[in-house]
Amino acid sequence: MTDTPIVVSPVHEGDPPFRIVQIGGETVGIAHDLLDVVRLAHEAGIAHVDLDDPAVVRWVSGAKYHWKP
Repeated sequence: MTDTPIVVSPVHEGDPPFRIVQIGGETVGIAHDLLDVVRLAHEAGIAHVDLDDPAVVRWVSGAKYHWKP
């Protein structure tokens, strides 16, 4: 488990490609873009999401603009 509240997995192949999002160590859904990550965070009760803050979001195997396998 990580101390980072939001963890976004590497890109998975799909139509469209997606990334799995975990919040607090629990899988909360899949994201197809940045807005999905923010939406999932809001649904989990995180009101402010700074996608550039590594203390808030950890992007695994690619930064926030990496959405293609």
